[in-house]
Amino acid sequence: MRLSILTGCALLAASALVHAQAPKGFDCSKAKDPKACEERVAKMKAAHAKAQKACEGKPAAEQSACVRREMCAQAKDPKACERRLETVARVRQACESKQGDERRECMRRETCAQAKDPAQCEARLKEAAAKREKIREACKDKKGEEHRACIREQRSEQRSKT
Repeated sequence: MRLSILTGCALLAASALVHAQAPKGFDCSKAKDPKACEERVAKMKAAHAKAQKACEGKPAAEQSACVRREMCAQAKDPKACERRLETVARVRQACESKQGDERRECMRRETCAQAKDPAQCEARLKEAAAKREKIREACKDKKGEEHRACIREQRSEQRSKT
């Protein structure tokens, strides 16, 4: 539970950096509930636009932190969102001197060390890593838009299996 919250918050923080735009080719037609997907995308775009406007004129170094704070202010539970952001920041700081596989392992270890059930967290992250590797293997021969489409297709297949 805690890991999914951390992951969600990390994605929220990362999405603030894309300047209120859904990825090119974002397609809600493949979602379980396309109408709800479209509503979520529109709501997220509006929230990003509001956060960006509130943070206009700030130096680049401060702007991303400002946008994250603004996004948390709009969340259902702003304090929990802030705590998740702080946790993600601590994990990143703990692993900033590492690179590649060593960094990935450090991030996993640090994230799970703060979870309520570290063993369950480790198992969930290892399962997610295995799924990512399976997708990479399936799409390794493709390039550009074909590669992105392959990844989307593989992810939707994995979701439909669970």
